Amino acid sequence: MQQKKQMFGTNGVRGVIGERMTPDLVLRVGAALGSMRKGTIAIGRDTRTSGEALAHALKAGLLMTGCNVVDMGILPTPALQYIIKTSGFDGGAMITASHNPPEYNGVKIIEADGTEMSDEEIVLLEERFFSNTFEAAAWDGVGTETAAPDRVEEYIQAIVDHFPAGIGKGMTVVVDPGSGPAALTTPTILSRMGCKVHTINARLDGTFPGRMPEPTPEGLQPLSEMVVATGADFGVAHDGDADRAVFVDNKGRYIEENYEFGLVEDYVCGRNSGGLVVTPVATSRLIKDIAEKHGCTIDYTPVGSIYVARRMIELIGQGKKVSFGGEGNGGLIYADHQFCRDGGMTAAMMVAVLAGHRDKKLSEILDELPAYHLIKEKHHTKDPSALVRAVEEAFSAETIEKIDGIKIVRDDVWALVRASGTEPMVRIMIESRDPGIADAMYREILQAVGHT
Repeated sequence: MQQKKQMFGTNGVRGVIGERMTPDLVLRVGAALGSMRKGTIAIGRDTRTSGEALAHALKAGLLMTGCNVVDMGILPTPALQYIIKTSGFDGGAMITASHNPPEYNGVKIIEADGTEMSDEEIVLLEERFFSNTFEAAAWDGVGTETAAPDRVEEYIQAIVDHFPAGIGKGMTVVVDPGSGPAALTTPTILSRMGCKVHTINARLDGTFPGRMPEPTPEGLQPLSEMVVATGADFGVAHDGDADRAVFVDNKGRYIEENYEFGLVEDYVCGRNSGGLVVTPVATSRLIKDIAEKHGCTIDYTPVGSIYVARRMIELIGQGKKVSFGGEGNGGLIYADHQFCRDGGMTAAMMVAVLAGHRDKKLSEILDELPAYHLIKEKHHTKDPSALVRAVEEAFSAETIEKIDGIKIVRDDVWALVRASGTEPMVRIMIESRDPGIADAMYREILQAVGHT
């Protein structure tokens, strides 16, 4: 049986500063990484107040193993991933806690191809971490450090070059980077595409004074108001490290992330039809509807962007055509750009979506999409796996998928019941075109686990 990760979650290791997350921990993570990936390592960080201290600890661990370190400074996670992928680095690490509150920070490990480190390799890294098995260099073999804060320009221009020149001409966009690193990238990207750009929360500030790093509908109310007040075509907001993007339409309405996925998927698959769309089992059936419209097929993965990215790479390696990939949380992956969630690219892609519908407002395009009703609930329990097994037994006569947890699939509704990877609880998702059918399915599941 494969050993499981003990410290790292789906997207790195995270914790509260001074409690779980300390310079000592990060130094040892750096030493473990440096022992595994000898060579030149690129690092970056988001705007959190603890980022600089942890970056120094990370660099110390890497340098002691003989690695050379290139410090990119503050930049989005996908920018660091793009630079690593295109510039021949041996690996990388990002100091970030993504959407978590300001008191959190963490480390995300990146491979030479720009993807996040696989579970199998993270297990090996953790073995070194917990056993203090580090390959320290001799006095004349320690690494050197260089700073390269300007290299973020490579990422910015790569996205701009992906689209026809001036594609955003005549559009007005409001950008809310949430005081995070996207303040250095997304406004510039959209401006170079021809858009008129307004910003809110665009000053780098690790205390996040305007809103929390997670871009929620409530937190984005000022963005919505600014979109309406300026007559903008849409507003875009990022999480703490800008690997995700979420949107509000021209009326200031928050766009649920599955619908964002659907809008971009429609654009990408319309120009790259007949391929595979890779997405987790938790994604809306809307994504399947749009894929089929363009002759594409869905390939489902476990929940987590790393599984989507690695499945895309695997399928392409098998000679199969992959049109698109992503999650229903604003994290979209573009195979012809890079294999990771990229909020900057997604912001740019929404400009392209609108450019393809010059006669329509974003709100009108959205209102034409099929409407689905989605229920998301959490059930705390001491034994999540037992609860999942109870659901499997209760619905054993039905069509069940076991890619991640238990997914019950009916013609008019689906339900996913899966144990959380980080907390003692079970996540339940149910979706149907008919709210009444979704509610009835939810009651069936509650009955199956002894909750009525």
